[in-house]
Amino acid sequence: MRICLFCEHKYAVDILRPIQVASDKEGGNDILWFVDSRHIPDFPLKDEVRYTNSIQEVYDFSPEASFCPGNIMPYYLPGVKIEIFHGYAAEKKDHWVIRRYFDTYFTQGPFFTKGFERLSRRYKDFEVLETGWPRQDWIFSNLHAFDAQREQYLTRYGKSRIVLYAPTFSPSLTSLPYMMDALREFAQKEDAVLLLKFHPLTAKRHIDEYKRLASEVENIIWIDDFTVTKYMLMSDVMISDTSSTIYEFLLLDKPVITLRAVAKERYWRDMKNPAELRQAYQDVLNDDQYTQLRRWVIDNYDPHLDGRVGERMLEGARDYIRRHGVPKYRKLNLWRVYTSIKTFGRVKR
Repeated sequence: MRICLFCEHKYAVDILRPIQVASDKEGGNDILWFVDSRHIPDFPLKDEVRYTNSIQEVYDFSPEASFCPGNIMPYYLPGVKIEIFHGYAAEKKDHWVIRRYFDTYFTQGPFFTKGFERLSRRYKDFEVLETGWPRQDWIFSNLHAFDAQREQYLTRYGKSRIVLYAPTFSPSLTSLPYMMDALREFAQKEDAVLLLKFHPLTAKRHIDEYKRLASEVENIIWIDDFTVTKYMLMSDVMISDTSSTIYEFLLLDKPVITLRAVAKERYWRDMKNPAELRQAYQDVLNDDQYTQLRRWVIDNYDPHLDGRVGERMLEGARDYIRRHGVPKYRKLNLWRVYTSIKTFGRVKR
């Protein structure tokens, strides 16, 4: 099977990589990564996988299946177009927007499957298959890979826990303008190392402010790294706001604290005021209700934590092709055609 791993933004690299790994294990597939150089000028896997920055080259490759963690991809590319999502943040409106670019949606767990099956019945032009989310395969394989680094942090600073602050970058949702004083007090008074790991699109002024904070307080560490997942595995508690990383952390069966999260249902401790932070920290460590809420998330958001999501996705693509053949392109209305061309350009057919 000829496969395109469609990587428009840098966050997609970690999501798509487990599909490459699963394909390498089973053999027999031909994989080409599309890497959008406008957003990913330095592709971190450039020495490990076959890739191109050219949509024309992807078209000429003629993929039979394309996996995409984004919201849009060129309608004119051949092959079944598969949406695999870029996270678990169901409260964000665009998570449920059907843009008509995809033939099938590979969902994370029962909560998402039910929602997209309802939308499938309404739109009648895409299928839904529950596979789990591929980044969980990497997590499954690396659950204890960073234990030594975790112990180094704890020993160096003489602390017993690691807390991760991982806010969203979105100006309307981020907690960054409000949390600095509370985080300073937290680090100075609690028995914890505090890691600061920000989204790549975070405004520079916030990055500069929090880097200064890390330089002023010994046990606050600024993390300038590509992936947040490594630090989630090392941490005991997460502090955030409205970010899909909340759900990834809960799926590790670890507690989360947020500031004014935009969510109809909260399965964690949400604060109205940053001054609540130290009390919220004690609450999530000691109140069993938060343990029960996390279990609900695991059962409903993504119970497929077995390290085999990539395998299921590959088989799901093959099954679609067995039943429908390989689509030549995706039929869309003129607005969606225009948006696709404006975003990715034209190709010579």
